Amino acid sequence: MSRKFMDKNFLLFNEPAVKMFEAAGKMPIFDWHCHLSPKEIYENKAGADLAQLWLGGDHYKWRAMRSCGVNEKFITGDAPGYEKFRAFAACMPYLIGNPMYHWCHLELQRYFDIYDILSEETADIIWQKANEKIAAGGFSPRELIAKSNVTHLCTTDDPADSLEYHELLAKENLPFRVLPAFRPDKALSIDLPSFTGWLADMENRAGKGIESFKELCDVLKERIEFFASLGCCASDHGFSYIPYETASEDELDSIFRAAKSGAEVSTQDADRYKTALLRFLAKEYASRGWVMELHIGPMRNNNRRMFEKIGPDTGYDSIDDQLVARKLSRFLDSLDYENSLPKTVIFTLNPRDNFVFGSMLGNFQSDEAQSKIQFGSAWWFNDHIDGMREQMKALGNLGALGKFVGMVTDSRSFLSYPRHEYFRRIVCNLLGEFVEDGLYPDDEKMLKKLAEDIAYNNAKEYFGI
Repeated sequence: MSRKFMDKNFLLFNEPAVKMFEAAGKMPIFDWHCHLSPKEIYENKAGADLAQLWLGGDHYKWRAMRSCGVNEKFITGDAPGYEKFRAFAACMPYLIGNPMYHWCHLELQRYFDIYDILSEETADIIWQKANEKIAAGGFSPRELIAKSNVTHLCTTDDPADSLEYHELLAKENLPFRVLPAFRPDKALSIDLPSFTGWLADMENRAGKGIESFKELCDVLKERIEFFASLGCCASDHGFSYIPYETASEDELDSIFRAAKSGAEVSTQDADRYKTALLRFLAKEYASRGWVMELHIGPMRNNNRRMFEKIGPDTGYDSIDDQLVARKLSRFLDSLDYENSLPKTVIFTLNPRDNFVFGSMLGNFQSDEAQSKIQFGSAWWFNDHIDGMREQMKALGNLGALGKFVGMVTDSRSFLSYPRHEYFRRIVCNLLGEFVEDGLYPDDEKMLKKLAEDIAYNNAKEYFGI
């Protein structure tokens, strides 16, 4: 028997799941990894229309539109917002199986009370209804965050950022907290041409020159302390693979100075530098009780022609297939051996590695925190029904699923919070399947606790908020 599209029991296919979601769906949201702009939150300007709220900066939608043959002027080009929206709406019926089909309809339902199915035929009426709602108010960044029942969110901030908007937001009487998260990718990317420009920015922020590897570490420590003063509790790092190559201090200085002069840095030297710097940073995080997030596995900017035309982060990234286990193990072990391994969340973009990462966790757990080493939620190309289920099944098979810290939006959009609802429905259904299949007792009290903990409580405790 078929079911109605996205009814109240959407994704809930068993009775225990329905009961669990009654509890989990009401939990607040701690969005501990996102790419929202603190400047936009502070300035609090509402989007002009649905196109501006929905389509700007969303590379998920851009990729889908390209797959449907839409001209780039309607994607990242200068076409009017209405025309971009109509082009996107025309693609929607063809996105069967794509999580974005569900996300978009959840967003229309939850924020706009619109239950029409988005298509070319309904585009105009949805455009009109949504824009009438936007014009009536309630769609500023702060209103959307509060409406989504968010208690805390962590933005993604470079060490050279001023954090001026975080300072301003800290003085506001908001119903939620906006915290910085330390993202030193540019400091680590010594093998990219952008390194010298970033280093100049860092020198300007520090008010002094940086002439050695040690001086760089000293400046980054000062920035860590500044981030901590504004409530930072997390760092984040993106790698195609975790490097692990040792080097002496003299070798590190030589590599640093060569890069600063603009010389090309070899892969081996870059890995030596990255290993040393990441180990230094991890020790600083551990001393402050911060969580270290490791996002592993993207292959970025694959399309050179489009990179040169419209730049990075525009939807031309994909999954890499590097071998990751051995060096990740050596990196974690080098810190654990010195009792300086921070709480760590490891994300994989390649689902091939679910069991690699899921088994890696158990090597370095301790009583410092429950599930001190976490397997991050299904991410980016995996944050769909199959990806989420497979990530959680791997964690359940190999670790403690009940201590999982759950979902993040990883988004630049203030309308993305229904992704948490999507995740919670999938969690509840998976737990309910275990009950229905006789693999876990039908203990309503415990099941409710598990669902609520994965939805919110575990992350709140783990990050110490």
